[in-house]
Amino acid sequence: MLIRKPADIPSSEITPEAAYLDRRRFIASAASAGIVGAIAPAMLGAEAQGVAAAAAPRPPRQDELTPYEDVTQYNNFYEFGPGKEDPYRNAGDFEPKPWTIEVGGHCAKPGTYGLEDFLKPHTLEDRVYRLRCVEAWSMVIPWRGFPLSRIIDRAEPTSAAKYVAFTTIVRPSQMPYQNTGLLDWPYREGLRMDEARHPLTLLADGLYGRDLPNQNGAPLRLVVPWKYGFKSIKSIVRIDFVEDMPYTTWSAMAPEEYGFFANVNPEVDHPRWSQARERRIGEFRKRPTLAFNGYANQVAPMYSGMDLRRWY
Repeated sequence: MLIRKPADIPSSEITPEAAYLDRRRFIASAASAGIVGAIAPAMLGAEAQGVAAAAAPRPPRQDELTPYEDVTQYNNFYEFGPGKEDPYRNAGDFEPKPWTIEVGGHCAKPGTYGLEDFLKPHTLEDRVYRLRCVEAWSMVIPWRGFPLSRIIDRAEPTSAAKYVAFTTIVRPSQMPYQNTGLLDWPYREGLRMDEARHPLTLLADGLYGRDLPNQNGAPLRLVVPWKYGFKSIKSIVRIDFVEDMPYTTWSAMAPEEYGFFANVNPEVDHPRWSQARERRIGEFRKRPTLAFNGYANQVAPMYSGMDLRRWY
């Protein structure tokens, strides 16, 4: 099994804050430097069993960032409503600070930490990642955060820990749709340990150089760029190291539609629509969906030998 080190990630994956705050300057500077694939490091990537190439070989191209207004006003956060605009409309009363996160399970150093305990010891990084949702739409977002592996290393999980489980806060007084039966609250997600340790896996506290807005998962959310967006759990209050595959909200409620692994795979359709093409927010025409969302070179080896039609 190959897990790439941070040094193996192309520098084009990490965008300086000063560059992306001025979108036009970011595009111009990237072009002048010859960085034409800023967020497509694996367009031609290696394949795991069951995943065919998403597109014929072609030169990588640079993708523009999705405007801040679209990123913050069109998203999924069911605690604030099922519509794409509902989180922006309904998240204003949510209070993301102060914040604590409980770390437990099979680890040598469990504990309850304030948000500042997670952020202060670590250098925050700026990374441009795609976000791909099962509804066949996508965005290109400059995230601010740090690798989840830093928290894992700090907690020192034991050999019994095979998975990492995450839990969202339950606060129905500020999250109005937690007063409904829309989902099984709290929202829960999980990753296999190698996925959680992968250097692309990010705990994000901001985007576009600003703190995360409430509707985008304030104050701390997961970002797993090669998976569908529902894996990137928001407003995390608990992280547990567990031995068995953990309960995850959508996989439990609709297992025929949402698998545990949720790797972006153009060859595995959602039962109600095709996943072979996607619409980038702000664009009219759809484009081919890339295997592993374009990150196959970095992540496909983790799934070598797996039938990704079965383990979707």
